[in-house]
Amino acid sequence: MIESLTRAMVLSGAGWVLWCLFALSFVSIAIGLERAWTYRSANGDLELLVRELRKLLRQDDLRRARQLLSNGDSVEQRVVAAGLAESGSGPAAAEQAMAAAMGLERARLEKRLLVLGTIGNNAPFIGLLGTVIGVVGAFEELGRPQAMTSAMGAANALAPERVMGTIAEALVATAVGLIVAIPAVAVFNYFQGRVTSALADAQTLGHVLLSHLEGKPSRELARHSEPEGHTRDSLAHAAE
Repeated sequence: MIESLTRAMVLSGAGWVLWCLFALSFVSIAIGLERAWTYRSANGDLELLVRELRKLLRQDDLRRARQLLSNGDSVEQRVVAAGLAESGSGPAAAEQAMAAAMGLERARLEKRLLVLGTIGNNAPFIGLLGTVIGVVGAFEELGRPQAMTSAMGAANALAPERVMGTIAEALVATAVGLIVAIPAVAVFNYFQGRVTSALADAQTLGHVLLSHLEGKPSRELARHSEPEGHTRDSLAHAAE
């Protein structure tokens, strides 16, 4: 069985491994470009959004607040817009709506990242497989019996060069695997950081809306009690 596997590995060669690595490199580049296009507007100007949204909510200008959130396509704007749409049902409903929107945004941002991470983690092993196949072929070449006795001396002289050349070609597979894996892992980690940053910004902007909704009853109570105070003051002035 070992002889059959060895023969199959020698006959297949390591060329298919290199083609597989080239295909994986093309896939990782395509995913990286597609994700970069998706993330181009994932993060908005958080400081400006927090300042403008807080000002509009204090003025109870929900129309302009919705317009502010709809003017961009950032994650925080999409998430808080979902919460603002349910703000009439109270803070709990708005919080649940933002949690659902955040889950959808996470799925949208992390799409195909698993493929990119898998390529980065497994490309070196695929390259190592090509190297192993090449080394097995080199030793098979070294152990092959010479058919012609007269040419044995010349063949033995050429055997080390032939074996070393085969091993050098096999090591190329490992190098290509690392060349494919290193950028894929770097891009994967960068995109994961972008996802984490975008969701954290959405959570920060969502707290602005929730704080407004949770403090709204007390403000409305104070607003309703204010005319009564003015009435009492006017009665006191009238009594004087």
